[in-house]
Formats: sequence, structure tokens, C-alpha cells
Amino acid sequence: MKISEKFYSVQAEGVTSGVPAYFIRLPGCNLMCGGASGELMKEGKATWWCDSESLWKQFKEVSYKELIDEWDNENIYNDIRNGIIHLVWTGGEPVLHRNAQDILEFLNKFDNGKVFNELETNGTIESPKYWMDKNFYDRFQQINCSPKLSNSGIAGLSRINPGAIRQIQKNPNHWFKFVVSNEDDWKEVMRDYITPFKIDWTRIILMPGCDSQDQIIERTAFVFEMAKKHRVRAITRAQIMVWGKRSGV
Repeated sequence: MKISEKFYSVQAEGVTSGVPAYFIRLPGCNLMCGGASGELMKEGKATWWCDSESLWKQFKEVSYKELIDEWDNENIYNDIRNGIIHLVWTGGEPVLHRNAQDILEFLNKFDNGKVFNELETNGTIESPKYWMDKNFYDRFQQINCSPKLSNSGIAGLSRINPGAIRQIQKNPNHWFKFVVSNEDDWKEVMRDYITPFKIDWTRIILMPGCDSQDQIIERTAFVFEMAKKHRVRAITRAQIMVWGKRSGV
């Protein structure tokens, strides 16, 4: 399959924060949050930009055998197979049809029913047509959906796909994670997502839009106050706190 980046680390965002995880980043994305190289952020049209842009724009072909041999060499193969180490599919956007096909083909060969697969998606792509009458999103033990707000600089018609959102909601372990920077962002979450899609409040997570160690404490404090005020879950970006803006961690 085409892979932009792969590494063993710890899940640092979402409800499974702290769980050992192996990340497979797949190439390409149908959105460009913050603009290419942060152009929209520099122009004041976005408050954050994609911190993995340089990674998902490149890839290399990796055979299934190479991937499994690597897990053997790192002595993590059995723990991935038994769900102790989560397998996290990320991007870019892993639900792009070519990526989704690669995921399914790999899991059809590798998954023994015990692997814990997490999917990280922007929630804008409906289940690939070749997945017959089944919902692609149901193939995963957990869906971490990060719908984009206007603070991403992306137009509403490009970042909101009702069909995809509803498919994701059918997975019993789905989560909607929103990057918020101010109170207006929360109003937008309510208007564009919670109200029209009747999203369960217990499935909502707020996260700070920050990729700097200098700002992570202050931004996390803000998000925690938002969570208290609106009675929803909040997280930080622990990988930024520990490693800063680095890849492969």
C-alpha cells in the first residue's frame, strides 16, 4: 500500500489517549486546512493549518510483508494482532477511495477479529461505493472524526457532508472532535453539526488548535474552560506537549 509515514508511539488525542498505538499515515487529502503552507492562516482567514501537510503529500510503496516484518522486528506484532497496541489509520485522509481500498485489502488478510482499528477522518467522504451495501466506517472499532469549522479556512460546502456524518454516526464507537479557538467556534459547532445532525453530546470532544509547546498550556486551559461551560469532553494534544511539532512520534 502507499504509505506516507508509519511509526510506533502512543495515541495522544481523543478518548484512547495514552494507549500504545501504531500509526499508518496514508497520502493525499481532499481538504487543505489553513491553505497550502499555511497561506490562509497568514492572511488571517484561518486560525490554524494542517501540521501533517508535508507528510501526506509524499508516500512510498510498502508491501504487506515489509510492514509485518517491521512489526516482528520491533516485537509488537502479537500485541497489534491482539488489540493491545491499537492500529491507527490516519492521513491526510484515509477514506479517500484509493486509501480505503488499501486498508480493506490489508485488513482482509491481516485482521483476525482482535485487532483494534482506529480511523481518523475529516468526515467528508461517504463510504466507498465498492464496499457494496456495507458501511466502510463499520469496519473500525473506533472512529475519530474531526469535522472542520470555518477556522480552517475551508468553505462550508467542502467541509460538511451530511451523508458521511450520518454513516459515521452508525458506528457505535464514534467520536466527533472539534478544534476550537474561541466562543464563536462553539456556536458554529452547535449550528453546523450538533443541531442538524443531532449529535450525542457525550460523543463530542473539544481540542485546542495549537502545534507549539509555547502555546499548548494556555490553549489547553481555554479548551478545558469551554468543556466545563458546555458540559462536553476536552482533550489536549499530548504529543505537542511532549515532543513539540515533530513527525514520527
